[in-house]
Amino acid sequence: MNEDELKKRVAEINKQLDEARKEIGKAVIGQHVILNGFLRGLAADGHILAEGVPGIAKTLIVRTLSKVMGCEFGRIQFTPDLLPSDIIGITTYIEGEGFQTYKGPIFANFILADEINRAPPKVQSALLEAMQERQATIGQNTYALPLPFIVMATQNPLETLGTYPLPEAQVDRFLFKLNVVYPSVEEEMQILETNMTLRKLDDYKINAVFNGPKILTMQKIAKEIFLHDRIKEYIVRIIEATRNPQKYKLEIAKYVEWGASPRASIGIFIAAKAEAMLNNQIHVVPEFVKKVAPDVLRHRIITNYLAQAERITSDMIVDSILKRVKIP
Repeated sequence: MNEDELKKRVAEINKQLDEARKEIGKAVIGQHVILNGFLRGLAADGHILAEGVPGIAKTLIVRTLSKVMGCEFGRIQFTPDLLPSDIIGITTYIEGEGFQTYKGPIFANFILADEINRAPPKVQSALLEAMQERQATIGQNTYALPLPFIVMATQNPLETLGTYPLPEAQVDRFLFKLNVVYPSVEEEMQILETNMTLRKLDDYKINAVFNGPKILTMQKIAKEIFLHDRIKEYIVRIIEATRNPQKYKLEIAKYVEWGASPRASIGIFIAAKAEAMLNNQIHVVPEFVKKVAPDVLRHRIITNYLAQAERITSDMIVDSILKRVKIP
């Protein structure tokens, strides 16, 4: 695709994204940063983990987004007694009909894994194959999942009773971890009049702007965005700084237990391209890398006990790295 054609296609996608934001805004008040994070993750074909206290519209954002994107939506409420078969599906024998396969809720385009940390690791691990390979195995057979396929999980950072830490292998498969924050005073005034407690989602008359093929096209175009070799080196240096902070003379070195994996490099690479597309650009600049790096890295940097004792977060570590690592 030549440069002029790419500019034209990117401009068309941004018009559609503007329409999508307007439709989402009918039900979701504020949360613009988080919404852009979800849209960026969708364009980058990545799974998203949203963390925030109860009642700040995490579930509403995902439900509204799936409606605007015109795709099949599946919701899984994670509970301590959930079984892997409740997610993937089962094969059972029916007399006179033989073995029959019943597919679970994972077979949809948008999966809302609500309060994912409430289920034990065995259940959470049932998502691993689906998230990485876009397929699910039921009994002896493997089935392809519908495309696009995006898992959007939520978790509550406050409660520890009845929750389980997510396995690191699973956490690493989320492209972004987004922190959903409280609304502003002005936004909360609007929420009092337009909220899901008093109304149903259908009452907002939300229209679908996208569909499956359009989303797949958007994801394909995002991969066409140009990223210079110098930007690639900048990304790799950022990741290296998470693993060898002493090399970059970072004071936060004593707080880092484990740095980010190569999947983080790939994540920043594709996320920066998606961020460029969402800004109506066809080239990635360093600012786009800095914009997406916290969302890609905050759940991939493992801090030690000293960091926890001194309340040093992974966001603080990422911020320190971005300030120190220079663009080649």
